[in-house]
Amino acid sequence: MKRITDTDAAPAAVGAYSQATNDGDVLFTAGQIPMTPDGDLLDDDPIEAQTEQALENLSAILEEEGADLEDVLKVTVFLDDIEDFDAMNETYADYFDAEPPARSAVEVAALPKGVGVEIEAIASLD
Repeated sequence: MKRITDTDAAPAAVGAYSQATNDGDVLFTAGQIPMTPDGDLLDDDPIEAQTEQALENLSAILEEEGADLEDVLKVTVFLDDIEDFDAMNETYADYFDAEPPARSAVEVAALPKGVGVEIEAIASLD
C-alpha cells in the first residue's frame, strides 16, 4: 500500500507530486533541489553548496521515515552542466563516504527554478 512522506524539514512539494512515497519496504524520493525548507533558493550559490542543500533535504525526508543515507540503494544526480561533476562529487562523497549507493549522474538541458543540481534517491526501509 502506497504511503506519502511529508516533512517540514525539507521544502514542500509545489506541484502534483509528494516529497516521497513508499510501500513500507522501499522509499522513492522526489528530486531534491537546493532550496531550504523555508523556501530560500540557492540557485546562485556554488555547485558544492547546492549539492549540500539538496542532500540535506534528502536526509530530512529519509529521517521522516526512520531511515538515513546508509539506507540509500540508488541515487540519480541531474546536473545542468556536467563540468560541475567533480565539484558536486566532492561534496557528495562527504555524505556517502562508506559503502556508497549505486549512482547515475547525467547532464540535462535545464532544471527547475534554474538550479544547477537535482538529486533523487531510492532507499530501503527494512
